[in-house]
Amino acid sequence: MGSRPLFRGITSIIYKESIHILRDPRTLFLMILVPGVQLTIFGYAINLDVKNIPTVIHDMDNRRESRELVDSFVNSGYFNIVAVADSDEELMRSIIRGEAKVGLKVPPDYSDRIVRGQDTQLQILIDGSDSTISMQALNVANAIALRKSIEVLTMRGATVAAPGLDNLPIDARPRVLFNPDMKTVNFMVPGLVGIVMQVVTMFLTAFAIVREKENGTLEQLMVTPVSRLGLMCGKLVPYGVIGTIETGIVLGLMTMLFRVPISGSLLLLAALCLLFLFTALGLGLLLSTLANNQIQAIQFAFVIMLPSVLLSGFIFPQESMPTPIWWIGQFIPVTYFIQILRGIIIRGAGFEDLWFQTLCLAGMGFALLTISTLRFRKRLG
Repeated sequence: MGSRPLFRGITSIIYKESIHILRDPRTLFLMILVPGVQLTIFGYAINLDVKNIPTVIHDMDNRRESRELVDSFVNSGYFNIVAVADSDEELMRSIIRGEAKVGLKVPPDYSDRIVRGQDTQLQILIDGSDSTISMQALNVANAIALRKSIEVLTMRGATVAAPGLDNLPIDARPRVLFNPDMKTVNFMVPGLVGIVMQVVTMFLTAFAIVREKENGTLEQLMVTPVSRLGLMCGKLVPYGVIGTIETGIVLGLMTMLFRVPISGSLLLLAALCLLFLFTALGLGLLLSTLANNQIQAIQFAFVIMLPSVLLSGFIFPQESMPTPIWWIGQFIPVTYFIQILRGIIIRGAGFEDLWFQTLCLAGMGFALLTISTLRFRKRLG
């Protein structure tokens, strides 16, 4: 017997596999274009140099000297004035709502004391629920107060080195709220709860329905007396129950294992967790209508999962992202759920503080389920 060539028939196999790939443009698109798009988007999004920190101002002086002080914060590029408060309560509510990460309170006699050559104090409230932002805000605020003190001393004709750091004319008094020790675990774990809930619910739902498609059992169910709506609800409800149990487990681990206390209402937290599960189920159902097999379901899931981790504010602050990337993050459901989790768990926020995030999450949930249901019926009809 003659020996067979080692690579006999390889060209035929290459041709055959190439035809299979070209006949599946969806998979080809995910394999070639998506990595480049993701690298471009995430390359701009991943930025630990925090800028444009949302800041609320309570200027009780509102004269030239105090306005110059506020301008110093704005011109630094690290603070972005998003609101002006008229009272201490309004200043605090802006931070509890998550509208602002920093609150600057200027006393009513600030200008008078500067002009008379007396020392004055500033109160700087910092949201400690985000350890990255709070540390940056603390350092920059102290640096700005020091620079303004040097300017005042120079204006008074005093030598800059003479008073020392203990006797500066502008005494910044920063106060870190909610997480005074700025523990990273208090910031990361509540966000991780949201990511875990989305991944578990989305993957289980998408894979279960796609697996039925591959086995041909989904079409068999359609010839039974079960209605299409009943079929979809019957497929989704068990995974909603699993997601609810998973939520209880991860929240229990958060409080017992990582010692992260829940400052807000447990009832509100449970209700909004169920709302997010409703949205995640819609996301999983949408994946199942896009994918023809489990490999495609995995690819689509990763397309959604990476933006959820990197663009939602889970790790990197959204305030530092370019505007187009920031807008992409606003269309990711877990963005609002992470804000809800950190608001209730860390800041003790109530529904009146989180109504906007709740409305966005509910709207996304209904939109996802509606689109998924229409696509699901069309493919099975």
